[in-house]
Amino acid sequence: MKNLFRLFLIVAVLGVGPVAEAQQAKKVPVIGTLHSDSPSSVESSFEAFRQGLRQLGYVAGQNILIEYRYAERKADRLPEIAAELVRLKVDVIVTASASAVRAARKTTATVPIVVATAGDLVESGLVASLAQPGGNITGSTNVDSDFSAKRLLLLKDSFPKLSRVAVLSWEVNQGDQDELTETRDAAKSLKVRIQSLELKDPSRIPGAFAAMTKERAGALIIANNSFTFLHRGQILELARKNRLPTMCGRAGFVDAGGLMSYAADRLDSFRRAAIFVDKILKGRKPADLPVEQPMKFEFVINLKTAKELGVTIPQWTLMKADRVIR
Repeated sequence: MKNLFRLFLIVAVLGVGPVAEAQQAKKVPVIGTLHSDSPSSVESSFEAFRQGLRQLGYVAGQNILIEYRYAERKADRLPEIAAELVRLKVDVIVTASASAVRAARKTTATVPIVVATAGDLVESGLVASLAQPGGNITGSTNVDSDFSAKRLLLLKDSFPKLSRVAVLSWEVNQGDQDELTETRDAAKSLKVRIQSLELKDPSRIPGAFAAMTKERAGALIIANNSFTFLHRGQILELARKNRLPTMCGRAGFVDAGGLMSYAADRLDSFRRAAIFVDKILKGRKPADLPVEQPMKFEFVINLKTAKELGVTIPQWTLMKADRVIR
């Protein structure tokens, strides 16, 4: 009888063991990331995200898995790779641009979507409101028009004699229109004339710079959107050739050769995205997690670009910078 009982225990252990292990393996959460750019351009952002996860007790490859997907600057690929993440049955999708958010939302209405940073989520209709987003999307929203006056003020502070400023925006982006309105309002008190140049496609970029030259623009404000960031290389190269100081809506422009930027601290937004992921993995619904606005901002100056342009940034402006690229 004892031998029979021992045999039963052995069979039970051998039979249940692998199943228990499989169940345990399934409990490891899987995060999918969806980004419109290339890996190299966002590595620092995702490192900040992983840092945020580590602070909450998650270690990639141990108690959490991360599936990275990039569109490599090909926006038409976003729906395809969003669908791939859904097929992998990820527990949550983390995105970092309005185009990626839209692609993810069109692909799934059930998988939670956390926005690390993007344009105005309410204005674009991606969430119902900041307090009650509804649906399966939450995270952080970035309203660039709120920073427009500050950007123009910093530009004027750097170049006191500045009287004409061009603003380069994307024709289809409503957020850019709001930013332009705020910039024009600020320009009145600063006695600066604003030249608005709206782009529809990349073929219009050279013509926009020809128009700036004709109007004798003294500086250029580059609106922050997926279009201008995607074509930042061409835009910044033409700005350098035309010796135009640039004020940008994202630090990534300055890292790529722009002169200066004032914007929300992108790395902080990615770190905070981990907090949303943690809450969702613990059972909270995106619909019930209020959307945040940026909590940290940074003013970045590229002195290498200043040297190329042959301009001098005043010491009083440099003292205001959070980061200076030398």
